[in-house]
Amino acid sequence: MKRNRFYYLLVIILVGIDQATKALVVRSIAHLSSKSIVPGFFNITHIRNRGAIFGFFSQSESLVLYIFLTSVSLVALGFVIFYFFKTPASDRFMKISLSLILAGALGNLVDRVIRGYVVDFLDFYVKSWHWPSFNVADSSITVGAFVLIFILIFKRRPKCSPSS
Repeated sequence: MKRNRFYYLLVIILVGIDQATKALVVRSIAHLSSKSIVPGFFNITHIRNRGAIFGFFSQSESLVLYIFLTSVSLVALGFVIFYFFKTPASDRFMKISLSLILAGALGNLVDRVIRGYVVDFLDFYVKSWHWPSFNVADSSITVGAFVLIFILIFKRRPKCSPSS
């Protein structure tokens, strides 16, 4: 348990930052309004995402979709938690990757359960092309997933001894 303290703290800090930034956006920027941060490249834009990652199905107000997405989030969260506890604390990169995914999933799940939607606000763009708006939780999931993929691709496998 003590060996996992760092990872627990990482999850708590990331969920806290995610929820604090979302609360700040909700409090200071009207829904669908923007504040230019770096003109021509980056805005803070208050978006209510009722759908899935990168805004898929975001305009839907279907209760069935809400229940489906919340259920899928809970199942995915269950898998991440299972593997988190199954992974030894000494496997640092795997634990960090799972901690990032866990923090992001929790941050967005809190929004979905409390608000009925996820607050997205980071809006990067070039001219008229906009990357889908996202938040700190989405960033945590994305970085964690990339680290996980890297680990799975480049993890050293035990060498097989040639048979005689």
